Amino acid sequence: MTTKITDETRCPCGSGDTYQACCGRFHAGEAAPTAEALMRSRYSAYALSSTDPDKFAQYVYDTWAPETRPDLEDLRTPGLDWDRLTIVSTTAGGPFDSEGTVEFVAQYHNDHGKRFRMHEVSDFRRENKRWFYVDGEVSD
Repeated sequence: MTTKITDETRCPCGSGDTYQACCGRFHAGEAAPTAEALMRSRYSAYALSSTDPDKFAQYVYDTWAPETRPDLEDLRTPGLDWDRLTIVSTTAGGPFDSEGTVEFVAQYHNDHGKRFRMHEVSDFRRENKRWFYVDGEVSD
């Protein structure tokens, strides 16, 4: 997505809500209430990265558990357009849980139009009322 974000922009995470009412509030600093909400907001950060690469790479970095996160520079994804997120399943990860797992499929394509599909089972941890991505196992 390379267009400007407006009040009517649909959230890239696929919730059906507007960006501002959905992932936009998490990108602005509000804590995601569930592991799935954090997963969706991280996907949206990747999907919107062409609109503000530094802001969205920083968000992904800040929501990644310190012991497993890569360097900030490695989180920029130039040349990729994220097309669709499908949540396959969520285990735990609620507002009162300390851990959760989200299985998802993300579809994206590169500048040359080649399409890709990433299927991942991601682990999340909640600390001090904030969720963090810990790691994930990619298949396919």
